[in-house]
Amino acid sequence: VGGFGPAYITAFPAGVPAPTASTANFLAGEIVANDPQSLTINVGGVGYEVSVGPALATFRSGATVELFIHTHVREDAIVLFGFATTVEREMFRYLLSTPGIGPSTAMGALATMTPDELTAAIYREDIDLIATIPGIGKKTAARLVLELAGRLPALHESSPPATTAHSDVQAALRSLGYGT
Repeated sequence: VGGFGPAYITAFPAGVPAPTASTANFLAGEIVANDPQSLTINVGGVGYEVSVGPALATFRSGATVELFIHTHVREDAIVLFGFATTVEREMFRYLLSTPGIGPSTAMGALATMTPDELTAAIYREDIDLIATIPGIGKKTAARLVLELAGRLPALHESSPPATTAHSDVQAALRSLGYGT
């Protein structure tokens, strides 16, 4: 009966998916302002404020930058976090998935250790080293190890050493003629 009913919303040709909500994945542009925790990047005439770690915050106005973006939605704000590599962004996301770790602590972790160093510490269960990250005490460090040790993919060079079970599976596959 007129208006913007379901027929309007679903009026896409067969085989063409309806548009979905998405967020920025990547930004490239010129830095127009910076402070110790963020950069303002001009992308096509729109200025995006992006929270970054200390290494990226040293870039000066006029420099061109390319960042991988994580969009964090809170009740009171939408915050963009920028990373130089997808590995850094993925580690940030894994850290956020751990109870007790928020964006500030996750950024602090990546400012303190590289993703490879952090992954290695998690797989070694090095609670003392992880607890040196600002905002993470021994209880949170233990929770981080518990939550991420089995979930972290081999994103980094310091992937966990092969376990006996893993070695047994590889040997079985080789004996069946499959390369590993």
